[in-house]
Amino acid sequence: MAKEIPDLVAASRAGTGKGAARAARRAGMVPGVVYGGDVEPQAIQIPFNVLLKKLKAGQFKSTLWNLKVEGQEDVRVICRDVQRDVVKDLPTHFDLMRLRRTSKVNLFIPVEFVNEEECAGLKRGGVLTVVRSEVELVVTAGNIPEKLTVDLTGKAIGDVINISDIELPEGAKPTIDRDFVIANVAAPAGLASSDDEAEEDEAEVSAEA
Repeated sequence: MAKEIPDLVAASRAGTGKGAARAARRAGMVPGVVYGGDVEPQAIQIPFNVLLKKLKAGQFKSTLWNLKVEGQEDVRVICRDVQRDVVKDLPTHFDLMRLRRTSKVNLFIPVEFVNEEECAGLKRGGVLTVVRSEVELVVTAGNIPEKLTVDLTGKAIGDVINISDIELPEGAKPTIDRDFVIANVAAPAGLASSDDEAEEDEAEVSAEA
């Protein structure tokens, strides 16, 4: 299932340059520019509070957006830069880049764990330790997965889930070029301590022998 692309609603902005940008900010807007896609750059603006909320939510620059500007066709974009006030650290300008459906883009995709009730290790009191709750992938703009699914059925204490154990959508690949860990089923603290003590006892017996 393709990931639903969130909307980013903006308005056209009349004029360019520092004067027009200052006027937009006085009106409570953050000026921006959309470029790429073999068409002329377009000046736009987004309400300051709306943009700030999205920035605080995180991953604004790694999210594929469906840009909606009244009177124009929707276009898929990704943020390439957000300029901020050096003192207040608040957004003062942003740059968006248009993407085609075949464009490649880096995005963070959430990881979902299913069938925990069928996990042998968890039934024994083990703990699911999540190393990565999301994975950065290079994906095609027209085929973005909603999530990556890890099936915990039959996983035992000590089992490790790597990225190679997850079926990725066609055309997608991790940005990290190695088989990294996603999660593992760890022994419960009490069991781990008992195991450590047993190993120490065995070592002492061996030493005495």
